[in-house]
Formats: sequence, structure tokens, C-alpha cells
Amino acid sequence: MITDPTLLRIGEAVQLSHRGERETARLQFAQIWAEIGGDQGDPLQRCTLAHAMADVQDDPRQELLWDQRALAAADLITDERVAQAGVPLSVAGLYPSLHLNLSECYRKLGDIDRARDHLQQARATIGALGDDAYGTLIRDGLEQVADRLR
Repeated sequence: MITDPTLLRIGEAVQLSHRGERETARLQFAQIWAEIGGDQGDPLQRCTLAHAMADVQDDPRQELLWDQRALAAADLITDERVAQAGVPLSVAGLYPSLHLNLSECYRKLGDIDRARDHLQQARATIGALGDDAYGTLIRDGLEQVADRLR
């Protein structure tokens, strides 16, 4: 169970975006981003927020920027930090989704080679996910992106 208050606030903003309140979610993400210190903040919080912020962008170039920030922050996260925050994944479990989003973003931007590269990286890291609803969601997403790239 997630115990980090900032991650809980990010989760609340994600729920807003899922209900179609993308602009409100963007504003909340921007506020949280400023509060955590932006690119200087806690890597787990930055990764989580940037990953979610990418999903509420209308411009694929902005989406790519946020997805790149999420991936860069993930490289700085430790399993100890993830456990301390109550996140039910290892750091390795973050990468399939991060690469999946980058693959789709590059596809939207017409950079098929980079899209395929990130799809390959997502597939290479998929073993870190469990056989649960989240793992199924990411695996299905990989197949959808792979179909779009064919």
C-alpha cells in the first residue's frame, strides 16, 4: 500500500485524468512538480509524476519530454526507496511501462526506429512484471503498439 503522501496526491490527479478532467489533472501535476523541486526532486516522485503528466499532454512533443523525464528519474530510483514508499513493484517493474510509453510517443511522432527500439526494451524488461492485472495491462499495451508499428 502506497504510503508516500506525494505519490498519493499524484494518484488522485491520475484519477481526475481518468475521469476526463485532463486540464485539472495537468494543473495539479504542475503544482506538485513545482513543490517537489522539478528535475531536482525525489526520483521516485519525479518518475511517477512525469509518467502521469505525459499521459495528459495534447502535444506529442510535450508527451515525449515528460516520458523522457520519467525514464531519466527511474534510473536514479532504488528498490529501498520504492519499498519505503509502499509501491508494490521493484524498480525493474517500472521500465516496461516507461519504454512502452516512449515507444508509442515516438510512433506518434513518426520516429519508427526509436519506437521499435523502445518496444524492444519494453519487451526485454517485461519479465519484471507479475502475472496480475497490471502486468496484463502492460503486455496488452505492448501488443497494441507492436501492431501499430507493423
